[in-house]
Amino acid sequence: MDYQAFFTSALDRLQAERRYRVFADIERLAGRYPEAIWHSPAGPRPITVWCSNDYLGMGQNRDVTRAMVETAWRIGTGAGGTRNISGNSHAIVGLEAELADLHGKEAALVFTSGYVSNQTGIATIAKLIPNCLVLSDALNHNSMIEGVRQSGCEKAIFRHNDLEHLEELLRAAGDRPKLIVFESVYSMDGDVSPIHAVCDLAERYGAMTYLDEVHAVGMYGPRGGGIAEREGAMHRLDVIEGTLGKAFGVMGGYIAASRAVIDAVRSFAPGFIFTTALPPAIAAAATASVRHLKASSVERQRHQRQVARTKAVLSGAGLPLLDTTTHIVPVMVGDAEACKAASDRLLDRHGIYIQPINYPTVPRGTERLRITPGPFHTDAHIDALARALVEVWTALNLPLAPKAAAAE
Repeated sequence: MDYQAFFTSALDRLQAERRYRVFADIERLAGRYPEAIWHSPAGPRPITVWCSNDYLGMGQNRDVTRAMVETAWRIGTGAGGTRNISGNSHAIVGLEAELADLHGKEAALVFTSGYVSNQTGIATIAKLIPNCLVLSDALNHNSMIEGVRQSGCEKAIFRHNDLEHLEELLRAAGDRPKLIVFESVYSMDGDVSPIHAVCDLAERYGAMTYLDEVHAVGMYGPRGGGIAEREGAMHRLDVIEGTLGKAFGVMGGYIAASRAVIDAVRSFAPGFIFTTALPPAIAAAATASVRHLKASSVERQRHQRQVARTKAVLSGAGLPLLDTTTHIVPVMVGDAEACKAASDRLLDRHGIYIQPINYPTVPRGTERLRITPGPFHTDAHIDALARALVEVWTALNLPLAPKAAAAE
């Protein structure tokens, strides 16, 4: 039996579909972000990063890096085990208190990643509700889809942000227990869910709500509590899930909810019970980041200003942007091979790093370059990005935005 052939055949299929992913060897430089070093085949080259989820550059914030380094020197590196055995640290307990306060909840629980917090959080919560029906937005992240699947509960998928469809499903479900799982900011299209309207339906039909805020925590709201904080809706949501690896610039995921929900997940979730805890240094750095962004709006204000300028400049250059109300700036390509070629040319010719977004992350035919401007991207960076994208679009004969094409 040629077992290796199974794997090479699977990889060959990816290559044939132009979906094989290549990772660039990137070295970020603290204090100089978004500048970085690309270890190319020809040797190290300076580049500008335009696709990081470290949205506010908090991964290089001195309060955050100092907290990590000083904690590691004082305590050591690893956590020492699972939290059930020897990995429960004072640093992680303090982090959970900060996160509960951020979202106005009684308690919070930290996981090793945002993916795990969704996957094991949703699965455990739904399993503990007898005869639970999970209603899930059609564009929910894979981690949420896996959480729903692993719950073993019956599920119903409602069309993306379609309140009428959601109400139809809730009405048809009758009096049985129901859990609505949805996101605040959808990371590929950059659109926002109608949180208050979903909560209205949940209250009307007796459903529990679970909101993923991973692309919004740190970014929106007076203290960085996310879209729900900005909209004054946090108190209406039963569970809020977030990440520490995006706007907070560190690593890990969490859920915040009532004390009973958090204690139940802590006590029953395999993805929490059987995995090594976050190291104290990571928890300390995340705590420093959360505290900083609770008190400072400077990063958010500059970020929004640079996002708006990026959208205006790229749109003015005739590039096919997907219109969004958030910090996500998708430049649409619509073909997997062309998307990879555009990404490669940007890196090779212009020293600009933007990973291509292909299927299964987005549907076939909607391939794109997903640009994430940050507060440390200067006006000069933005202008250089626009020039580079226009050169790439011209060289590869990619279609411009309909209005720009018509004007020509």
